[in-house]
Amino acid sequence: MPKKLIPMAIAYDFDGTLAPGNMQEYDFIPALNMMSKEFWRSVNEIAQQHEMDQILAYMWAMLRQADKADIRVHKKDFKDFGKNIALFPGVSDWFKRINAYARTKSVRLEHFIISSGIREMVEGTPIYKEFRKVYASGFMFDHNGVACWPALAVNYTTKTQYLFRINKGSLDVHDNSVINKFVPKDQRPVPFENMIFIGDGETDIPCMRLVKDQGGNSIAVYNSNKRGVRKHAQQLVTDGRATLAAPADFQEGSTIDACVKAIIDKVEAAARVRGA
Repeated sequence: MPKKLIPMAIAYDFDGTLAPGNMQEYDFIPALNMMSKEFWRSVNEIAQQHEMDQILAYMWAMLRQADKADIRVHKKDFKDFGKNIALFPGVSDWFKRINAYARTKSVRLEHFIISSGIREMVEGTPIYKEFRKVYASGFMFDHNGVACWPALAVNYTTKTQYLFRINKGSLDVHDNSVINKFVPKDQRPVPFENMIFIGDGETDIPCMRLVKDQGGNSIAVYNSNKRGVRKHAQQLVTDGRATLAAPADFQEGSTIDACVKAIIDKVEAAARVRGA
């Protein structure tokens, strides 16, 4: 009889976690003939003027500025903008390597994105196929296939609901029948103690804290090429928000590689003790 696999999940932020900077800054904003600082300044002004959520403000600004610059914003265009997003070292083959390691420990490892970035751009990256589900801000498209309205806006507080969706197995955002239903902890598909959340910034703190407080592990990553960010990441550990801080380096033998493998070992050992 085949051995039962232990369910485990890693949820990642995207911008600043798997890729340096904001995804809009690679091809989209330059196509508007705008500087990144100019674009984000306009977003802040819009949000302040209308007492608007920052995520909705930047999504509206993307559509408004694209229209002014006569740039197409079909779903395929967003995917094309995502193709040139740079990834941190080791990300491209991280999933294959860590999945293989998990299998040696009888762990079924699944990966999720929980990001305020644009899901259609994530779909254009070469790693999109590695994720069971991508929870990110996205657009709805009209009958001509043109982006016309936000379909989903993921901000720092709404991010946590997607951890509960993973925990309860309620993965479809339009279906709230399970997410709001009481499910005993021992009947949830992915226990929080079998979760890892990896993020880099202020918007990730609620997710980091939730996973850590529920018995899982949170990793605060930072770009080694930027000044001051290591201190901020380490402060998240000091404040009890994250389990550990590490450079955003996913190569074999890196700190993240070693720590995630150690957590997989711990999950496997705990399941063995419970007799799973």
